Amino acid sequence: MRIKQLIVYVALLILGGSAGVWGSRYWTQTSQEQTSQTPTVVPTNLKPFPFPPKSSSKANLNFIAEAAQKVGPAVVRIDATREVSNQMGETFEHPFFRRFFGNDLPIPKEHIERGTGSGFILTPDGQLLTNAHVVDGTKEVKVTLKDGQVYDGKVLGTDPMTDVAVVKIEAQDLPTVAIGSAEQLNPGEWAIAIGNPLGLDNTVTVGIISALGRSSTEVGVPDKRVRFIQTDAAINPGNSGGPLLNAQGQVIGINTAIRADAQGLGFAIPIETAQRVANQLLTNGKAAHPYLGIHMITLNPELSKELNQDPQLGFKVSNNEGVLVVRVVDDSPAQKAGFKPGDIILKVGGKPVSKAVEVQEEVEVSSIGETLAVEVIRNGKSKTLKVLPGSFPDN
Repeated sequence: MRIKQLIVYVALLILGGSAGVWGSRYWTQTSQEQTSQTPTVVPTNLKPFPFPPKSSSKANLNFIAEAAQKVGPAVVRIDATREVSNQMGETFEHPFFRRFFGNDLPIPKEHIERGTGSGFILTPDGQLLTNAHVVDGTKEVKVTLKDGQVYDGKVLGTDPMTDVAVVKIEAQDLPTVAIGSAEQLNPGEWAIAIGNPLGLDNTVTVGIISALGRSSTEVGVPDKRVRFIQTDAAINPGNSGGPLLNAQGQVIGINTAIRADAQGLGFAIPIETAQRVANQLLTNGKAAHPYLGIHMITLNPELSKELNQDPQLGFKVSNNEGVLVVRVVDDSPAQKAGFKPGDIILKVGGKPVSKAVEVQEEVEVSSIGETLAVEVIRNGKSKTLKVLPGSFPDN
């Protein structure tokens, strides 16, 4: 029996003995002459079995790991709760429920929603950036750092139109991120996302910059005023508000899981847009967006033909391209400046435009209350309208 054991041990040594027998630090030898009655003798002069030397941790780091190590401590989890009104009260008023439960049936009018998102630290004294939809409906949140410290966070401001929010925690000497530039990006560059998808803290995913300048209409969120970065780095619920990094570990955008059906597609708000909005939120508590008050569409030959066949349109479309004003909002800056349905916009602020999204972008970078020149074609003639953009109404 002892000889059989020795053969097994020798076989294990040959096949995988560099780690001993299942990781044992010492090798136990047994004599062939020993019988089952003879106790096993363990020599006391044997040295520990030599394990392979550990390689340097830095030698195993690629640029992704280096970026994650550098930025990870500044990425936080944000837990928010809010009371949400619902229609349950009306449902429980139904005679079906009253028949079985009587008039003593409690009627819930509100319920608590809990959500988890991500954010990242901008300043050592605790200013954070995240998505507006992460903290929407609440003024206070719980902020958890990578090292496990938990802080009460105060929501300083949110901007639904860009999905940017600023949160403040009371702390000092916090780790912070380095800011890069989205304007210098090119499709095909590396993209690294860090966040808390599905509550899994400090998860790192990687991909490339798939495209730049995706309009909110293309992304499927026409109520936003953002030119999104598109990436194939995995961005899932819980990633919202976390940083998108370049290969140097600099923040180039805020990740947003804005499309639940966007399988394999991720989107991020360019960091320049986020910073501009964050500065307004910190200064004024809200962000102001210039507003003209027009409804517009981008023309093409097929659309022009279709519009001219609509008897309720009220005007004829003479161009096959350009940006057509379909409606002017009552008492808006555009109405006061003389815009009319049927106008075709050619230039905004001296810059040629050919798409509705380009008009929106030029208006967005204009100044509220300062004259903005808009060149249009009306009845075949060029006309310049001078409009004073207002602040986008809250309603």
